[in-house]
Amino acid sequence: MTRPDDKDRLYTISELAHELGVTARAIRFYESKGLLEPQRAGTTRVYTYRDRARLLIILRGKRLGFSLAEVQSYLDLRDADPSGKAQLVQLLRGARKRIDELEQQARDLELTLDELREVEEQTLDAMSQAGISPSESDDEP
Repeated sequence: MTRPDDKDRLYTISELAHELGVTARAIRFYESKGLLEPQRAGTTRVYTYRDRARLLIILRGKRLGFSLAEVQSYLDLRDADPSGKAQLVQLLRGARKRIDELEQQARDLELTLDELREVEEQTLDAMSQAGISPSESDDEP
């Protein structure tokens, strides 16, 4: 649960990296792509609660398979549309598209597994006919 004073907290890059389980290099990468814009305190990057929230969205988008351009577009809408309507519409479209892609990948993977199982069965039959024990396949050639 977020405490009210957490919204005023500032994070160094190492604190933010540690808290969210990423490297400082990853954070700098997202910064170089314009996804994060930390403030500076001298030469030190200082991240706000908003930066932390943006990084959480970036990491979730990455984990779900969205491109950085898609994440950037979503973040831009988040900043431009206070009502959140356009952001929600885009998120729904993106989620549906990603679901379709993953379902296609699942079908492709199942087809590949079926083909490999057929190859395995044919190979076992051929080995049996040749008098080769399946346990011999465990040995390195």
